[in-house]
Amino acid sequence: MITEIAPAAGPAVSEPARPGKKRRAWDEAPRWQIYLPLGIYLLFTLVPFYWILLFALRPAGSTSLVPWPVTFDHFQKVWTERSFGTYFTNSVYVGVSTLVLTTVVALAGGYALARFDFRLKRGFMLALLCSQFVPGALLLVPLFQIFAELRMINSLGSVVVAETVFQLPLSMILISGFIRNVPYSLEEAAWVDGCNRLTAFRIVVLPLLRPGLVAVGSFAFVHAWNHFLFALMFLSDQSKQTIPVGLNTLISADSVDLGALAAGGIVAAVPVVIVFAFIQKWLITGFSAGAVKG
Repeated sequence: MITEIAPAAGPAVSEPARPGKKRRAWDEAPRWQIYLPLGIYLLFTLVPFYWILLFALRPAGSTSLVPWPVTFDHFQKVWTERSFGTYFTNSVYVGVSTLVLTTVVALAGGYALARFDFRLKRGFMLALLCSQFVPGALLLVPLFQIFAELRMINSLGSVVVAETVFQLPLSMILISGFIRNVPYSLEEAAWVDGCNRLTAFRIVVLPLLRPGLVAVGSFAFVHAWNHFLFALMFLSDQSKQTIPVGLNTLISADSVDLGALAAGGIVAAVPVVIVFAFIQKWLITGFSAGAVKG
């Protein structure tokens, strides 16, 4: 029996802060106590990135600590000789497809969890939470058998499905928490105006879910972009491999091409950095809003 959850009473309005309220001691901390830990953190974060950039831009055999003269031979090598152009295209396909599938399915499931009450709902939510403790390696054997029966082995679709299944539990929990923050009265007002449930959701609720959708979609994209295990196990053809597996091919038992490996790492990292630079505001808002209620 599925019943619709009635709107909860609004929270009590808190008393506004008094203009003359005394500030606490820790509200007036010296600036060096803030900037010093941040500077140390940035040092430990940016030095490895500089080291990778150094190996990628300086000539082979050079030991200089400054990338001069600058060379792009390593990037040309990994892009053409090591087939990183193909790996990059496959990773984009897997990442974007996982983003779309995860967002659409999590949106439908999150709305059901937020707006309806049904039997075993608490058990279902508990199962979603417990699934986050299952490592991806345990799913390899059953997923491989399923994809083998469906003739999906050595297909990018198998990786997309596996990544989507792996991302759905957390995505549904985040989306449901974000939908609970949307006032139920907005949907009721749309119903009074003649909209059905789907139209009211599309016109009223969906625009308010933009930060949550960005958070869920970006999380799914980055995980699918960086995940190594599924692509390694389900894809045997080199022309269908993704960037993480391509980076692994640069490491052999006898030697490691550090310049090519550093250039490949930058090729893999730059798209993710660019995406996060544009969506960081929506990402922080979405994750914080989705974690308030649930």
